[in-house]
Amino acid sequence: MREEIRNLKQITAPIFEDLKIFENEFREAMQSEVRLVNTIGKYLLRHKGKNIRPILTILSARITGQPTLQSYQAAAMIELLHLATLIHDDVVDEAEKRRGFLVLNKIWKNKVAVLMGDFLFSKVLINLIKLKDHDALELLSHTAEKLSAGEILQIEKSLSKSMTEDVYYNMIYQKTASLISTCCEIGAITASKEKNDRKNLALFGENLGMAFQIKDDLFDLLGNEGSTGKDMGSDVKRNMVTLPLIHSYSHTSKAGVRKIKRILRNKHKTPEDVEELKTFIHETGGFNYAKDKLDEYSSKALDSIQIYPDSVYKDSLTDLVAFNAQRSY
Repeated sequence: MREEIRNLKQITAPIFEDLKIFENEFREAMQSEVRLVNTIGKYLLRHKGKNIRPILTILSARITGQPTLQSYQAAAMIELLHLATLIHDDVVDEAEKRRGFLVLNKIWKNKVAVLMGDFLFSKVLINLIKLKDHDALELLSHTAEKLSAGEILQIEKSLSKSMTEDVYYNMIYQKTASLISTCCEIGAITASKEKNDRKNLALFGENLGMAFQIKDDLFDLLGNEGSTGKDMGSDVKRNMVTLPLIHSYSHTSKAGVRKIKRILRNKHKTPEDVEELKTFIHETGGFNYAKDKLDEYSSKALDSIQIYPDSVYKDSLTDLVAFNAQRSY
């Protein structure tokens, strides 16, 4: 990786024209004859995220061959699927903000938000037909299942308070890394017929996805709302146990275990509770352990694309790994 971390605009410069085509496909896919759907769609478009997943799909197509119309259509579908899951997650989590803006359910209430998520899922199904590729269809279908299973697994373990490190990795693979892996693999599917390309890019995406979620989990405890646009400490407040806390829990004294249980039992956690937990995690090495794991998955991601010749597209994928590790939002 480069010594100087490039920003996202610099990283995506080689695929600037590709992203324009993706944007057209994405906006067209969101269109509806229902006025309220279009109103909500415009709100989502104004406040959408970094487009990391479509970027990965296009770069994966570029590093393995030439993007096709299917590449751009697949990128649009993946972003629709991602957006639909975020909308439903915000309802389940009773979230207030995302990226610094009110979530849909705080503006149009839960019923409309859930139905908008369903609408986007239906658009994914409709547009899947356009791909006319059995491998891509099968891959996206299995991924949609994993996304839901991962979220349910997290809720189950938070209720039973039985999250282990192995279960955590399985959970974040399903709820986050599976989709990022699919982004990269489907880029290869639509641009190359080589099975090794599919395998290499799927591994790249899986490991980047694992690192991506660990970074987000660190943000929940170490970030601030001003930079991330999210409610800080929300995982802790909802008893969602993540890697830093799992490590600290298993590397502390009986008194430390009692302290964690006392905080987690509190249904209405105060900012002071969250700060006490953060201090505990820091003192027991939980944050450093999670950062080491983030670096480990980042290195694995880079290893999986080393066989490809040097190019601006390989540079961009490499820089995305570094960008994730160092990002502040």
